[in-house]
Amino acid sequence: MSIPLLHNSRVSLLHLFSLIFFIFFPGLILCADVTLSSMEIFTTHEWLKASPTVYFKCKEENKTLLPDVKKKHNFYSFKGEESWQPMTNFSSKKCKRCGLYEEDRLLSDYEFDEWEFCPSDFASPYGKYVRVKENEFNATFLCPECLSFAGGSNSTPAVAIAASDWNDKRKGVLIAVVVLLTVLISAGLIVGVMAAFKYWQKKKREKDQARFLKLFEEGDDIEDELGLGTII
Repeated sequence: MSIPLLHNSRVSLLHLFSLIFFIFFPGLILCADVTLSSMEIFTTHEWLKASPTVYFKCKEENKTLLPDVKKKHNFYSFKGEESWQPMTNFSSKKCKRCGLYEEDRLLSDYEFDEWEFCPSDFASPYGKYVRVKENEFNATFLCPECLSFAGGSNSTPAVAIAASDWNDKRKGVLIAVVVLLTVLISAGLIVGVMAAFKYWQKKKREKDQARFLKLFEEGDDIEDELGLGTII
């Protein structure tokens, strides 16, 4: 076998192995980063803080805080180059369970929304995905590399509108906590007022007794000066 033929055979085998590797092991080659392009929240749920602490988190991954999202009804736009980007990444077609949350000091963190986040959600040509939940938030994610997993077949705008469902259990817990705090505060005020009233009565009684004893002693002093005690 001649040297050029041997060289061509090796090159062909290398191309064949590379093609097989890309087809069967795409996750080892491609890592598609997901960035947040824009966001707007329509409500907040933390009562004890002036501004909310909003974060994004996928299951079995670290939370990503969104330090710029501080006010409701305010549109935030991002470049994808922020220090806290990317939000997550995909290495295969497999979906992730992700969500948007708000930290809560008193109860468990509030869930704006939680959904199956998939590379196939992103539409060509820019790899855009919009997630909307009525009365909660509107977020746009970008992942151009995710189109490689779907083969770029999805050309319609990817917009997911989640059903608006208030967390009844959480709402009930919040109402119960508010009622409990109101009862405890009212009971504390009543006990405090009663204790203050009893303390005032005690002090008044002691003051009256002291005044009476003082008058009695002054009366004895007057009798001694006049000599009435000796005459009697």
